[in-house]
Formats: sequence, structure tokens, C-alpha cells
Amino acid sequence: MAVKIDSVLLDSLSAQAKVSERLRMNYDLRNSAEDTSQRMLNAIEPGSVVPVHRHRSTSETVVCLRGSFVEEFYSFAGEVEASFEVAAGGECCALNIPAGVWHTLRSLESGTVILEVKDGAYVPMGEEDVMKR
Repeated sequence: MAVKIDSVLLDSLSAQAKVSERLRMNYDLRNSAEDTSQRMLNAIEPGSVVPVHRHRSTSETVVCLRGSFVEEFYSFAGEVEASFEVAAGGECCALNIPAGVWHTLRSLESGTVILEVKDGAYVPMGEEDVMKR
């Protein structure tokens, strides 16, 4: 059955994110647990803390469906190298993040929802994939 990604789903996901301790809520778009892709909606509210991290074996594509966020890229020394504002319907509405690049994002407005897509099956990040700051 098709999953309709509409305002009803996005509103529900954002409402759940607002009351979540992490101020984030994911919605899995895979067909099953055996699906070897990584596709999800991620509702993220301002104030949600996403640690600086990397995905060593996969690139990541983020598409802003609603709202806006800032994506920051870091050097191995922990310094910000680049920062992009990403907004639904904006000049920049999506980014592709190469494998191994340190990054984080920060929601700029309530109701922000992004589509995240990564290569291959889910592999949990290890301690070495979260930047100590």
C-alpha cells in the first residue's frame, strides 16, 4: 500500500516531535525491516540537539519538505567549514552529504520536516562517529 506523504501525516509527525523529549520524531518509509534502504521522514523542532556526527559508509541526502534548517559541516579538528540554510521551496531545498563528512543540523522553525535517504541498510553509529566537543 502506498504511503501518502501529505499535510495530515506531516502535521501528526510534527505534533509528536513537539512533545518528544528529543524534540524529534521519525517515520520509517521502508517497506519492511528487511528493506536494505534507509528512508525516513524526520520532524525536528527548534532546540533539538543533533550531535555532530558522520556516516562512514554512506552518503546522506536531506530534502526539506516543510520549514527550514541549517546544516553545518565540520573539519576533523571540529571547526565549522561550511553552513547552508535549507528551506522548503527555498533557493536551497536539499543537500547531499558525502560519506565520512562530519555534520549536524539545527531546525530554524517549528514544524520542520525533512526526508532523509541513505545508502544501504542501517548500521548504528559507534562512539567514533560522534564528535567529542
